[in-house]
Amino acid sequence: MSENITAKAKKIPKELTIHNHTRIDDYYWLNDRENPEVIEYLTKENTYADTHLKHTEDLQQKLYDEIIARIKQQDESVPYYSNEYYYYVKFFEGKEYPVYCRKHHSLDGEEQIILNVNEMAEGHNYYQVKGLNVSSDNTLVAFGVDTNGRRQYKLYVKNLLNGEIFDCEIDNTVGSVAWTNNNEVFFFAEKDPESLRPNRIIRYSLKTKEKQLIYTEDDNTFITFVYKTKSKKYIMIGSFSTVSTEYRFVEADNCEQDFRIIEPRKRDLEYSVDHYGDKFYIVTNDGKAKNFKLVETSVNNTTSENWKDVIAHRQDTLLESIEIFKDYLVVEERKGGLPQLRIIKWSDQSEHYLDFGEPAYTAYISINREFDTSQLRYGYSSLTTPNSTFDYNMESKEKKLLKQQPVLGDFKIENYQSERIEAIAEDGVKVPISLVYRKDKKNSDGNPFLLYAYGSYGYSIDPSFSSARLSLLDRGFVFAIAHIRGGQEMGRQWYEDGKLFKKKNTFTDFISCAKHVISEGYTKKDLLFAEGGSAGGLLMGAVINMSSDLFRGVIAAVPFVDVVTTMLDDSIPLTTGEYDEWGNANVKEYYDYMLSYSPYDNVIAKDYPNLLVTTGLHDSQVQYWEPAKWVAKLREFKTDDNLLLLKTDMDSGHGGASGRFKRHKLTALEYSFMFHLLDIKE
Repeated sequence: MSENITAKAKKIPKELTIHNHTRIDDYYWLNDRENPEVIEYLTKENTYADTHLKHTEDLQQKLYDEIIARIKQQDESVPYYSNEYYYYVKFFEGKEYPVYCRKHHSLDGEEQIILNVNEMAEGHNYYQVKGLNVSSDNTLVAFGVDTNGRRQYKLYVKNLLNGEIFDCEIDNTVGSVAWTNNNEVFFFAEKDPESLRPNRIIRYSLKTKEKQLIYTEDDNTFITFVYKTKSKKYIMIGSFSTVSTEYRFVEADNCEQDFRIIEPRKRDLEYSVDHYGDKFYIVTNDGKAKNFKLVETSVNNTTSENWKDVIAHRQDTLLESIEIFKDYLVVEERKGGLPQLRIIKWSDQSEHYLDFGEPAYTAYISINREFDTSQLRYGYSSLTTPNSTFDYNMESKEKKLLKQQPVLGDFKIENYQSERIEAIAEDGVKVPISLVYRKDKKNSDGNPFLLYAYGSYGYSIDPSFSSARLSLLDRGFVFAIAHIRGGQEMGRQWYEDGKLFKKKNTFTDFISCAKHVISEGYTKKDLLFAEGGSAGGLLMGAVINMSSDLFRGVIAAVPFVDVVTTMLDDSIPLTTGEYDEWGNANVKEYYDYMLSYSPYDNVIAKDYPNLLVTTGLHDSQVQYWEPAKWVAKLREFKTDDNLLLLKTDMDSGHGGASGRFKRHKLTALEYSFMFHLLDIKE
């Protein structure tokens, strides 16, 4: 294929008018996945991308084989104990999918296979199992299945006594259920078939096969969900928006009763709920607690005037979540950009923190289903330390490593160096950067450098290990995460300063981080690459519009780039629920601000860096047409000869390919894209 024109999309102008302003969208016609011409266009773009990277096919295969070779194919997760059984997941050589297993009482007992997803997935190009929930009497398991990546899960129940799988004839769910204590009834969240917003809670009886509507979330800026408390005492229905939450509850033994509201929704009041004894424990921002605090209240008097502080609000510490045990309370906090685990003893309120001993890391509360135990299961990882699972005795303070993710081959932790540095943003704010490199590959003249970021929804991107990433580091790359505003790494204000009318801080922070790693000698302009996905893909699009000459190449994965059009279409999944993240474009002030940074709307005639853009035809989060339209417009306007490649997975959605190994085909493609530009041939 010789010319860009081979993959060019035709233009059909469409006028989009609101607020007395008209935009002309020449590629709006790509919004129809049922249109054969759309499929033909995406197929041509795939062919175009394959042709331009054809000379890297051997390298892609080598990288894929290299990445897969580090993975222990015959592997098993650390078992966790719950209600008389040890549960764990097994992986088998050459198999893409997990096998879910359990043993009764003892790990020396007989193994029972709950689900063999490899067998279930036969005949499917995409197959995802989610939300395994076992009934209280241990005889049934409910689970959801998605066969196209659209995240519309069909519910099934398997009888664990005789192996029979029962099709509940329930489609379009979030994939999980909450069992009542009678083992015959469960609750689940159903999605709106068009917007895919979880908006209804249904009670289902296995005995009668009847579905009863229990709750409808009429506010289209909210989603709803249902779960069972760790105490097994209550079924909770939650409603969630960006800035407001509401919970209602019923006893799991008496599910026919009416649900009672804990605290009615109010704008800017957020809270989450767990249960212990005769109290609810609530993590909330009530009373101007921006970084959240922990309160308690009687199950009989739940409204906020009865809330009593357990852990007060702190300006320098974000309270993220809690885990309740009989004798201990474990608190997940964040201070100075790093997660912390705090252990508090109920009886005397004595407390201590776990020490992790690295400058940049991630630590988190893992699966802890048992209530009456002094053992805390937690996970730990860093840019140099593979994912590790620990048991921590909260009484004796003894730490036991149960498993560290095996990395096959010649990997040695001591060969790699992690650092945490800071860039200065445009407004003087210090922005943390976590980075890693191979010590013997560090070059005083600068290294190839991949800078990654997300920067939205208050999601904190903590530094964690990737065995696939070793294929970059071992070839001399430095990898870094820019902890830019819009995330929540530095506390709630960090998030507040990177959304709505402050969204551009996210983009300028990233540019400042890129300039900083150049000025500090880690890399040079012609060696610097950037990557982001989904809302991080929006970041990529905005950044190359603002500073197109800063990067040698950019990888934009499932990018959210057509911001204005999407935020004006309330039929698209996520739109209405994100008015408090991006703004409601039906309001002129928000429309104008979004229009000023929306990547698609701000493409102009100029040079752009080399670009690899990926998407999935069945993406339910960022519709495939956003990156497709963006690439089409870039092809029309860009004035350079740099690569512009669009790769669409015709079988998957937002998360990419299903399967343990198949997803690394895309990893190998991304790495080959960068290696091609740097003339790295092996």
